[in-house]
Amino acid sequence: MRRKIVLILGLVVCLGGCTMIPKYTRPEPPIPAAWPSGPAYKETPVTERAPVAPDLQWQKFFTDARLQAIIAIALKNNRDLRVAALNVEKARALYRVQRAELLPVVETGFTATKEHARISGTTGLVTLEEYSANLGISSWELDFFGRIRSLGKKALEEYFATAQARRSAQISLVSEIAYAYLTLAADRENLQLAQSTLASQQAAFNLIRRRFEVGIVTQLDLRQAQTRVDAARVDVAKYTEQVAKDENALNLLAGSMVPADLLPGELSAVKPLPDVAPGTSSEVLLRRPDILEAENTLKAANANIGAARANFFPRISLTSAIGSASGDLSGLFKSGSFVWNYAPQIVLPIFDARTWSALRETKVEREIAVAQYEKAIQGAFREVADALASRGTLGDRMKAQQSLVDATAKTYQLSTARYEKGIDIYLNVLDAQRSLYTAQQGLIAIRLAKLANQVRLYAVLGGGSDPTPAN
Repeated sequence: MRRKIVLILGLVVCLGGCTMIPKYTRPEPPIPAAWPSGPAYKETPVTERAPVAPDLQWQKFFTDARLQAIIAIALKNNRDLRVAALNVEKARALYRVQRAELLPVVETGFTATKEHARISGTTGLVTLEEYSANLGISSWELDFFGRIRSLGKKALEEYFATAQARRSAQISLVSEIAYAYLTLAADRENLQLAQSTLASQQAAFNLIRRRFEVGIVTQLDLRQAQTRVDAARVDVAKYTEQVAKDENALNLLAGSMVPADLLPGELSAVKPLPDVAPGTSSEVLLRRPDILEAENTLKAANANIGAARANFFPRISLTSAIGSASGDLSGLFKSGSFVWNYAPQIVLPIFDARTWSALRETKVEREIAVAQYEKAIQGAFREVADALASRGTLGDRMKAQQSLVDATAKTYQLSTARYEKGIDIYLNVLDAQRSLYTAQQGLIAIRLAKLANQVRLYAVLGGGSDPTPAN
C-alpha cells in the first residue's frame, strides 16, 4: 500500500509541471512607436533630469504641502479605493482556493452503528454493533494533464489583474483629487475677482449717482453703471455656490471632511508642477496599470485554454482510507482491527460535444481579450497624444491671454480717464471693464487648464501609483 502511494505521489510530482496552456506571446502594440508630431506638438528636449512618470512618486510630483495632505487622507479613506483593495484580497483568496485543489483533502471520521435485527439461519433477534475510526483522502484528482494547474494559472493572472486595477484606481483617485483641488483654487480666485469687481463697480456707481443727483450725468449713465453692479453681484453669488460645490466634491473624494486649513487659496498661489518626460518611445504605455491589467486578463484567458484542452484527456482521482474497525468499542484500537481501502477512479471521455464547444469558447475569449488589450493601448496612446497637444499649445495661449489682460487693462484705464474728462461716453468704459473682466477670467481658466493638463499627462503616462514588483 505504501509503495503504491509513494509511486503515485512521485508520478504526480514528475508530471506536475506539465500543462496544455498555449505558449503566450505578447501581441504587438497597434500604435506608432513614436509620439505624434505636428504644429500642436512642440518638441521637448530630452534631458536626464526629466523623470518618466511611472518612476516619479506622487509625493515628488505634487509638491504643495496641503495637496499632499489631502491625497494622503484620500488614500486612507476613499471608499472606491477601499473596494479596489478588498477586491485584491478577494482575488488572492480565490487563487489560494484554486491552488489548494492540487493537494489532497485529508479527513478523519468516527462511526458507530448499533442494530437490533434478525440474522438468516438463526432464531430470535440479535443486537449488532460496529465501531470504526479512519483517516483518509476523498476524491483527490491527480493532475496528470495540468487541468487544475491551468485553472490555478488563470486564477493567478486574475489576481494580478485585480492588483493592477487597484493601482489604476489609485492613479485615478490621485489625479481627481489634484484636479478638484486646482478647480477649487481657480473658483476661489474667480470669486475674489468677482468680489473685487463688485467693489469697484459699486464705487463707480456711487460716484455716478452723486453726479446724477447734481445733474452732471444723465440717467442713462446711472442705469448703465447699475447693470454692471448687478452683473457682478450675480457672479459673486454664482462663484460662492460653485466654491461650496467644489469643497463638497473634494470631501467626497477624500472620504472625509477636509480640514479648512488644508483647502487652497487662489490658484496663483499653488506651487507649480514639475514637467515629466513622455519617453522617447510609446512603449512606456506598456507600464500603465490598466494595460498591465488587460494583459493579465489576456494571460488568464490563455491559461483557460489549457484547462479546456485537459478536459479531453482522462481524469484520475483517488479515494483511500486507513483506520480501525471493531464490533466492540473497547476493542477498536486493539491488534487485528486495522482496516484500509483504496479506490482509484479513472474517467475516460469518449464523446461530449460540450467539451469541444467549451474549447472553442475559451479560444474566442482569448481573442476578445487580445482585442481589449489592443484597444486599451490605443486608448492610452490617444490620451497621451491629447495631453501632449495641450502642453504644446497652452504655453502660447497663456502668453496671448496675459497680453490680452494687459491690453484690456490699459484700455479700461484710458476709457475711464477720458470719461472723467468728459470727452467720452460711459458706454465705452463699461465695454472696456467687461472686456477686462472676461480676459481676467480667461487667464484663470488657462492657468487651470495648464496645471490640469500637467496632472493628466502625469496620470496617463502611468504616474501616481505605488510601485509594485513585476508579475
